[in-house]
Amino acid sequence: MSKRDEYVAKMKLQLDELNGKMDELEAKAKEAKAEARDKYKEEMGKLRDQSKLAVAKLEELKVSGEDKWEAMVAEMEKIRDAFTHSYNYFKSQLKA
Repeated sequence: MSKRDEYVAKMKLQLDELNGKMDELEAKAKEAKAEARDKYKEEMGKLRDQSKLAVAKLEELKVSGEDKWEAMVAEMEKIRDAFTHSYNYFKSQLKA
């Protein structure tokens, strides 16, 4: 397996894990008080949008040429980091 294939597989695994954790959080958010539920629903929508963006960028990365590989990796990691940060923030708000 090439370095590129390993990276794509690793990134896909990380995104899949994060999406699975989002499903768990969504279930917890549904148990929240009615006034908080709307805010959580809005935030979950934002997280889902970030997830779609990350998955789309990963697909771009898979088909990118070698000349764009390094730039694509940097972009992918920024998107993943932003997605992870947003997830962690939302998770912290559910516990509050």
